[in-house]
Amino acid sequence: MISLGTVLAAAALAYALIAWVAVLLLRNSHARRGRGRVAAPRPLPVTILKPLCGAEPGLDHSLRSFCEQSYPAGMQIVFGVQHPSDPALAALEKLKHDYPGLDLAIVIDPTRHGASAKVSNLINMMRAARHDWLVLADSDVSVPPGYLSAVAAPLADPRVGIVTCPYRGVPRPGLWSLLGALFINDWFIPSVRVAALFGSRAFAFGATIALRRGTLEAIGGFPAIADQLADDYRLGELTRRRGLRTVLSDVVVDTSVDERSLKQLVQHGLRWLRTIRVVRPGGYACSGITFALPVAALGCAVAGGTPLTLSLLAATIVLRLMLHSAVQPPARSWSRIWAIPLADALGFTLWCGAFVTREVQWRQGRYRVARDGSVQPIY
Repeated sequence: MISLGTVLAAAALAYALIAWVAVLLLRNSHARRGRGRVAAPRPLPVTILKPLCGAEPGLDHSLRSFCEQSYPAGMQIVFGVQHPSDPALAALEKLKHDYPGLDLAIVIDPTRHGASAKVSNLINMMRAARHDWLVLADSDVSVPPGYLSAVAAPLADPRVGIVTCPYRGVPRPGLWSLLGALFINDWFIPSVRVAALFGSRAFAFGATIALRRGTLEAIGGFPAIADQLADDYRLGELTRRRGLRTVLSDVVVDTSVDERSLKQLVQHGLRWLRTIRVVRPGGYACSGITFALPVAALGCAVAGGTPLTLSLLAATIVLRLMLHSAVQPPARSWSRIWAIPLADALGFTLWCGAFVTREVQWRQGRYRVARDGSVQPIY
């Protein structure tokens, strides 16, 4: 048991070190490339697709960040809702009033094409899309100036399938939202950075996916992912199967994290983790080590608190704090330090819980996730 505990603690420390290095290296390389970035040759007009459902907190701010993009080749924004009574329509009408010079289109269509309401929305919206370069972004995403030019530029390369953006969680007020944001910022995105550092591009995030219309049509269009829970991941996977590259953009976007209760946080986390387990079962089984702090504590306990494992745990705690400082804005780095062990313990518990069943709560319905990532409603 001492040997097992020591191995666990040492592996956790090694991962914490690699994650910290990956975040620092990629952050610095992005800064250097940003200073030398040039415009893409022959940029084409872009259609931004924004599927919506309800008036989420901060929706107006998120949508305006897209309306205020400066893109020389021209852009269109298509918003889609499924019901004429959707509260998001009030925000959209205000946008049309405030930005009369923008090409804004609103599609209202209740037609369902599969299990995913979001993808059904996208299918319905495509009839209004006028341009051949497409950018998809979730409703709760806010973007910085220059975002559109940066994510569209790689599409000029015919070898590129999709462009996707890492994101950071911006919590709404409350403990549960804070824990949800820490789960994204301190665990999920560093794990993506580690994968990218070692050359992996097996990811795609709904926060942003940019692709050409021809690429989308070649993989069967949005109907090809209409029943997928991990629709963003499958979109990237289908393009990579055609030999096209996935580009991880330098741009980091913000996503609003609004968890109203512990139950909602747990349901959201389990849905996310069970989806990852289904689409990448081997990688998911090995990813437990990415919860470095709980794993180091577990290793120390298994080994009976030997001096070596206590030292490894202490070093892991230091590196965990360094990682938190690296991924958070300086003003926020230490004000929320007390929540780190809570977020890490909850994340590791949910990771374990994701092995129990393939059932997930998705909005108002309950579904079973099949081995191919599709979902089947449980009646």
